[in-house]
Amino acid sequence: MGLVLFSGFSIAQAAPIAPEIAAKAYLIEDVQSGQILSFRDMDQQIEPASLTKLMTAYLTFAALKEGHLTLEQKLTVSEKGWAAEGSRMFLDPKTPATVEDIVKGMIVQSGNDACITLAEAISGSEEAFVMKMNDQAKRLGMLHTNFTNSSGLPDPKLYTTLADLAILSKAIMRDFPEYYPIYSIKSFTYNNITQPNRNLLLFRDPSVDGLKTGHTESAGYNLIASSKRNGRRVLSIVVGTKNAIERANESSKLLNWALQFYETPKLYSANQVISKVTVYKGKKNELPIGFTDDVYATVPKGASKEISPVLETYQPALAPIQKGQKVGVLKVSYQGKLLYERPVVALEAVEEAGIFGRIWDSIILWFKSF
Repeated sequence: MGLVLFSGFSIAQAAPIAPEIAAKAYLIEDVQSGQILSFRDMDQQIEPASLTKLMTAYLTFAALKEGHLTLEQKLTVSEKGWAAEGSRMFLDPKTPATVEDIVKGMIVQSGNDACITLAEAISGSEEAFVMKMNDQAKRLGMLHTNFTNSSGLPDPKLYTTLADLAILSKAIMRDFPEYYPIYSIKSFTYNNITQPNRNLLLFRDPSVDGLKTGHTESAGYNLIASSKRNGRRVLSIVVGTKNAIERANESSKLLNWALQFYETPKLYSANQVISKVTVYKGKKNELPIGFTDDVYATVPKGASKEISPVLETYQPALAPIQKGQKVGVLKVSYQGKLLYERPVVALEAVEEAGIFGRIWDSIILWFKSF
């Protein structure tokens, strides 16, 4: 077990002690601040099992958003999909199914036949789809992941890490909020067969609204769970537990611990001007700077007054400057320990000045250098 980001606490405000977790590896993160509050072996290579389906879902959502698929579109399972091993939604080769039903079959019922059907519809073959999965993983920053199939069936070359799975889980919530509620559906009926969602926390805790379970004999029982309570969202990942009940219990411990013992105040709002910097060689002399997203920090409850943000800007700021360009960094500390750094960006564009303005500012900068 490791506790990151919080160390060197005073006696008056001790660090919350994480619960003991019966799992091979785990992670608990505050989604709003991006801070990992506790973990064990989050960078260790693991077998994802059906957690692989999160990437299949991500690419399916992207295809829907881009218009390459529609929810009403009907697809027919191939022989490969129909014969897929493991969990299934029982697609019938004689009866086309809507993409909407197949997506629910993939997410709620964890259907391997659903995954293959969607993969073939998007890329023509599962093999081509796997290449797309790995390309997307790299784009998201999942640098320690390799996919070999769309469903998570065991393969020696199929691997990931908890840190990478956290990136993917947050990307689904961030990029496709319109489809994320599917993860909270408790059961789904297809082909006259009703199957419950294997995420037991959906039935126990109304604040839990996702995400995905996974299981193979070699991987054990895995669960990625997310809870939103009182405006805060936390994400837990637990892998390698002994059974479905244990993965739910251990995940619940982590979620409740993070929500009970920590708070996540907002430091700055998106597009809020936090400062202005002097610009040289530009048509404007001042540049408002800030963030494109809300900025939060997670600390033990009652300790928000001890958060210390320090802004460092890159000097001198020279035009032209594009809107969204990185112009500095915000360092957020708690009790003298760095929690994280966040890029600060230009909230407006600044065009380059004419030749005389540039010459004048060059003279000013020359004198400032002495």
